[in-house]
Amino acid sequence: MKNWISTAAGMVGGMIASIYGGWSVTLQVLFWFMAFDYVTGLLVAGLFHASPKSGHGGLESRAGWKGLARKIVTMMLVLMAHEIDLLLGIHYIRDAAAIGFCTNEALSIIENAGLMGIPIPKAITGAIDQLMQKEDRHDGT
Repeated sequence: MKNWISTAAGMVGGMIASIYGGWSVTLQVLFWFMAFDYVTGLLVAGLFHASPKSGHGGLESRAGWKGLARKIVTMMLVLMAHEIDLLLGIHYIRDAAAIGFCTNEALSIIENAGLMGIPIPKAITGAIDQLMQKEDRHDGT
């Protein structure tokens, strides 16, 4: 049974990576940033009762489902960007889209950390500034 589950998980993971044109560092970072954002959002609401997404600052299932829906649509947009890459015969729109979404997730994580009262080190804010500049270079602005 264990081997079957491992094989099935590997097949599904390989299929997903294939659909996105391979599992790059950019996609890995986006995945982790999305996970961190969701977890920090749960902490802000569940432990600190400081969520701006609910009237009482606490956990609200509707807000959680909206957050998951946004992350699913984000991944759909990254997939769409990969398909545009294929259509145009280029290889950077997917990464540009993923970097843009990474920046957004990083900002949300920092916002959540601020709601928890955690001071943000300059190294992290500087890295996010660099991400934003890299996103701008990919956008052509």
